[in-house]
Amino acid sequence: MKYSFRQLEVFLAAAHFQNITRAAESLAMSQSAASSALKELENQFDIQLFDRVGKRLQLNELGRLYRPKAESLLAQATELERALSKHSEVGALKVGATLTIGNYLAVGVMAQYMNTPTRPKVSLEVANTSTIAKRVRDFELDIGLIEGELQASELEVIPWREDRLVAFCSPTHPLAAKGELTDDDLRAATWILREQGSGTRQSFERGMHGLLPDLNVLLELEHTEAIKRAVEADLGIGCLSEVVLADAFKRGSLVPLKVPHRQFDRHFYFILHKQKYRSAGIARWMTLCQEL
Repeated sequence: MKYSFRQLEVFLAAAHFQNITRAAESLAMSQSAASSALKELENQFDIQLFDRVGKRLQLNELGRLYRPKAESLLAQATELERALSKHSEVGALKVGATLTIGNYLAVGVMAQYMNTPTRPKVSLEVANTSTIAKRVRDFELDIGLIEGELQASELEVIPWREDRLVAFCSPTHPLAAKGELTDDDLRAATWILREQGSGTRQSFERGMHGLLPDLNVLLELEHTEAIKRAVEADLGIGCLSEVVLADAFKRGSLVPLKVPHRQFDRHFYFILHKQKYRSAGIARWMTLCQEL
């Protein structure tokens, strides 16, 4: 075999950091050793995987083509190594989740996943849908959990579970006493919403189709808890996932608003790179999520 796994590790680290010094540090190598490994890989096949711009390494077309294949090969080699060493087949996992899922669902799954004799580690990154999709696409995350619809040719988008947005207000808000809200009520209300680019905002705007230009949006916030606090303070009304609001509804600090003529149903999704090797860990994580 003309290449080594170490050479592939250097190639992938260089693709990630776009800098050979940082790539070498991440692999506990000297810069000269990492540079030599990358140069040998390219020389053995008479190819160039990067465009060099000063100290920056930018993947070229050939590098982008081979990156997912190298990722998949190393993932399979790592799992084989664990099996041969008689370690648990369920290993460390890098998970990305959008805000609603990350804060209200993923932590419970993490606890179950890590509750095995080998205590596999899980790192969780919480960000909006577009950020999680990019990190899965770049092989920086093993799996993503998103609440927004997504079109990406490199990614497999798998429906996970149903969800529903719920409009809500404080118990003292004038709309709290109304049975059902009309479109005129929605236009007259002051709204506290998630930011543009979030899956929740995407679902809200789809449900409010035809009314969006007329809505009075006072605040756009990135955090669901901040939205709940603002609505509790009677700054306006909001619309978030029922997962986020369940406890507040039980306590009575917030109350749901009925908007039966607007469709707020949606799905949560798993996203995986189409060329990502499906390890036992990824399979176990998806199973635990589906058991929620």
